[in-house]
Amino acid sequence: MLELRFTRRFSMGHRLIHGASESCALPHGHNEFVTVHLVPNALGRLDGGSNMPVSFERAKGRWHRFVDERLDHALQLSDTDPLLGWFRANEPARAERIVVTPGDPTTELMACLLLAKLSAILADDGGLLRCVALTLEETPTNTVSLTAEALGLLPSAHGGWWTRPDMSIA
Repeated sequence: MLELRFTRRFSMGHRLIHGASESCALPHGHNEFVTVHLVPNALGRLDGGSNMPVSFERAKGRWHRFVDERLDHALQLSDTDPLLGWFRANEPARAERIVVTPGDPTTELMACLLLAKLSAILADDGGLLRCVALTLEETPTNTVSLTAEALGLLPSAHGGWWTRPDMSIA
């Protein structure tokens, strides 16, 4: 199988308020790495010309732009976090930089949401590629890896930013 693999680093802040440890209930940050594994939906022989199913630029362009412009240095908060309401009321411009998640923005949930977002982006780009696996490294010792089948783990909330092939995060 031919697989394209890309890794992107981003810095983020979050807090977990639903049953996590007390240290996670305080806003804190991580430098994360997200690695995606893409495969062509249709693969023939290399053609003796371009010799690639899709250029690297096309394969990773929109995804890297999303990570760089929307995830990097963003705050991740649950849709029920009181801080979200505070930001919306007192600092609405900064509230636009908050990644809003259904429940706590755990690494497990974020990995699923990012897989769904990338899948929407790839489908919107003609469906030439599909994501078969995604790894999100929160720290050098804590990593979540999942395959495309993990999309079934997503919360039942429908129509979230993760289903849209745009730059939305809330």
